[in-house]
Amino acid sequence: MNVYGKKLMGIALVALLSSGITIGAYSLLNKSSNSSIEDQALENEFAQPTRFTRVVNRPAVETDFTIAAENTVNAVVSIKSISTPKQNQLGGFDPFFEYFFGQGGRNIQPQPRTGLGSGVIITPDGYIVTNNHVVEGADKLDITLNDNRTFNGRVIGTDPSTDLALIKIDAKDLPIVKFGDSDNLKVGEWVLAVGNPLGLTSTVTAGIVSAKARSISSLNPRGQKMGIEAFIQTDAAVNPGNSGGALVNTAGELVGINTAIYSETGSYAGYSFAIPTSIVSKVITDLKEYGAVQRAVLGIGYMEINSELAKEKDLEVQEGIYVGEVYNRSAAMEAGIKEGDVITSLNGVKIKNGAMLSEQLSKYRPGDKIKIGLLRGSESKTVSLTLKNSQGNTEITKIAGMDSLGAGFKELDSKSLREMNIRYGIQIVGLKDGKFKAAGMRDGFVILEINNTPMKTVSDLETMYDSIVKSNSSQKVMFITGLYPNGKMMYYAVDLAD
Repeated sequence: MNVYGKKLMGIALVALLSSGITIGAYSLLNKSSNSSIEDQALENEFAQPTRFTRVVNRPAVETDFTIAAENTVNAVVSIKSISTPKQNQLGGFDPFFEYFFGQGGRNIQPQPRTGLGSGVIITPDGYIVTNNHVVEGADKLDITLNDNRTFNGRVIGTDPSTDLALIKIDAKDLPIVKFGDSDNLKVGEWVLAVGNPLGLTSTVTAGIVSAKARSISSLNPRGQKMGIEAFIQTDAAVNPGNSGGALVNTAGELVGINTAIYSETGSYAGYSFAIPTSIVSKVITDLKEYGAVQRAVLGIGYMEINSELAKEKDLEVQEGIYVGEVYNRSAAMEAGIKEGDVITSLNGVKIKNGAMLSEQLSKYRPGDKIKIGLLRGSESKTVSLTLKNSQGNTEITKIAGMDSLGAGFKELDSKSLREMNIRYGIQIVGLKDGKFKAAGMRDGFVILEINNTPMKTVSDLETMYDSIVKSNSSQKVMFITGLYPNGKMMYYAVDLAD
């Protein structure tokens, strides 16, 4: 055999040896696989040693956002708010200036200001949810649909505490976004932000849920508390103009209302925040039904538990709500909650921090009964309680903010009317701290007219108050005419915009 033949023989032997090893390895793996199936029941019964997980490369799961986008863009509107600044300096009436210089050069009209935002249609007959800061102070709202139809919008109600507002347009058969369950959202889940950023209509961006029940007061350079905070944090691109727009899941269901961004430049820089629908649905329902949000409170002062507080108070947990104070005549006091208790759950939902407590409480109204999970020392307890409002009762407030006036009212009987020589009037009784007292009113004052409208019954006052608060005007002022029992006429201006 020559040298060339010997080389061929060597190559053949190597090939045969490689094939044998391959076949043997395959048989061994196949046998091992069969053995693992047979021994599966045994492995389930006994603890197994820790093993490294074998990494298997799999194709990426395709994520299709087209259906969710198509189901959403037509129900997201553009909101243009138009407001006229108050005439207080350049455009106001100055008697001193007018006397010496006349009116020449004083006819400076303040220029209207416009703002852009987004809104989400939630009913076919034109109810739209948006942010309070989108409509706040607006004299006029222009609502533009995705098909370019334009409508005038009117404010039904607002809630600055959650930065939500409900507005209405007169239209029928509108496309809507169905509400989803934000409680079922998971960190890492895909979501879409739909709105009108930077004047670009019908814009869709995608991201994931970065966190839930997020408080962002610490991100505010002024340290301002932003009311009820339990935001969904996402990394979907959101910019000015997205406010009030939709955050939807991949099924096209509304899970949040886009509200804020964290940015040092004012534009998108990594994270955005949305109000979850667990809060939105309750607030909007209250605004539509009552004109005011029915807000329930526990009646406690609390601290969020961290490692330092746990060590200081000798607590057995590292998260939850530490009750530092229980207020008199509160729901918490009536239920037997005590200072030093740790709130761990509300109606079965685990409570880790103040944002989660606020989110869960925001779902309920005064008068609702709930269960609170507590840790008292090393003992776990569950207590039932009936929630109250901030006034310590379970009544429903039907007119937004009437309590802020700080007064009770009664209609005068015929005898009192004759003695005061008037035909009608509403008398202030039980004056306490509030807008009326701050304006200088005293107990016993009789309101005759508000904004040139006679006040004959308490219902007249409620109707007037309601119309002022819900108006689109930036000037929400009661101009009140009345008199005291001694006959002294007085005039007061009460600003309801604060």
